[in-house]
Amino acid sequence: MKLLTRLEKSFSFWFLLIISVIFVLLRIPSLFEPYWYGDEGIYQAVAMLLNSGADLYSGAWENKPPFLLIIYALLESDQFLIRSLSLFFGLISIWFFYLITKKLFPHSRFACIVPTIIYTLIFGTRIIEGNIANAENFMLLPILASAFLILSADNLKKYKKVISYFSAGLLLSFAFLIKIVAVFDFMAFGFFIFIISLTEFKNNLIYKLTPFVLGFIIPILSTIIYFFLAGNFKDFSDAFLVSNVGYVGINNSFIIPQGFLIIKASLLAIFLLFIFWKKNKFDKSILFILIWFAFSLFNAFFSQRPYTHYLIMLLPAICLMLGAIIEYKKERLALFSYLLIAFLAVTFVFDFKGELFKYYENFGLFLLNKKDTKSYQAFFDKNTPRDYEIAMYIKTNTTNEEKVFIWGDNAMVYKLADKTPILRYTVAYHITFYSTGFEEMKKALKEQKPKLIVIMPNASKFPLALDGYDEKIDIKGAKIYEKIL
Repeated sequence: MKLLTRLEKSFSFWFLLIISVIFVLLRIPSLFEPYWYGDEGIYQAVAMLLNSGADLYSGAWENKPPFLLIIYALLESDQFLIRSLSLFFGLISIWFFYLITKKLFPHSRFACIVPTIIYTLIFGTRIIEGNIANAENFMLLPILASAFLILSADNLKKYKKVISYFSAGLLLSFAFLIKIVAVFDFMAFGFFIFIISLTEFKNNLIYKLTPFVLGFIIPILSTIIYFFLAGNFKDFSDAFLVSNVGYVGINNSFIIPQGFLIIKASLLAIFLLFIFWKKNKFDKSILFILIWFAFSLFNAFFSQRPYTHYLIMLLPAICLMLGAIIEYKKERLALFSYLLIAFLAVTFVFDFKGELFKYYENFGLFLLNKKDTKSYQAFFDKNTPRDYEIAMYIKTNTTNEEKVFIWGDNAMVYKLADKTPILRYTVAYHITFYSTGFEEMKKALKEQKPKLIVIMPNASKFPLALDGYDEKIDIKGAKIYEKIL
């Protein structure tokens, strides 16, 4: 009863309750979206391969660390369940974000409320693809939990401090094993810990930096050892490291390979040197926010691609900058200038699709039976109704044991048709991009002998002769061939 009485009088409790309800309401439509998003389709198809007994990377390939793919596999590629888990992760991340604001802005309730509201509204909607169950959507919770542990550790006893910093590193490692860009959050928090540890460096090295680094490294080393012992290390390293280096390098070329990346890294280094030089001029809270903001901005522009879900990794730091502007009058102008520069860079580079209100209108009309299913699906992608028609044709014209092969980039059709892909590369652009792709496809078609081959209209030209196959139907430009021999 005492607990209930305290909660009734707690502003934070009621604020978080209200903001949580708003977040859930904003995210509910995402649970009922059709299978339409390309990245999710790949994860779904890879998870189907994993659940069929294929080994990760050697038999089911994607250039992501293993944890995201394991999440999809555990939930059987069920989009409703995966999106529900994403909603849950997002909800808990709001609570940790609010707790972080209370640590950073103890003198201003307004500085805690405003950033949390903005964080909730942006992450709860599709503005930066919060509705999609992408890697970034799952990463924020462990990253924010790590930040909270670091900011809470100073008042703890020595052994508890070690546990706190070790746990913070561990959480960041889990985020890294979802997507490698979490390394920038690790670097940001590590640089912050290093700066605040300089006064008693030897003591702090034992109780702060060392456990933090160990917590980050141990799960990663354990993962490497697992794939090494499984005899799958080369495929793992190719997907985990080599392919990501190549992916980042494509759009970062400027005069020399990685030219843009070198420029961005140089700007980050200059800013961090400035922070280090002026460290005694800043409050510890401002130091934390500025360092995290700098690394998060670098993270968002790291691959030089305008995908809006990259901004999810920038969202916490940019919201905390707003809180700092409210809380700290002396540094307000400088903080506002940094924020303005970042805002202009983001709006210049990233393409915001908009249609936020139409998104909820689309869901509402469908819910009220004022919009038919195909129109509802087409709102997300005009090709989505076609994908559902293809999947229905496959289901109707194949048995459970018969295989299909899809030459295109819409791997979600495998899930819709309940058909496991016949090779580890689940989309055409992976087959054409990687050197082994074509030969592996050729071998799989020869050995698996799929009953149907689907050639999508937006894919590159099919590279093999279709001997032994006859065209059966054209579904809105997608040609479906059936085996006749």
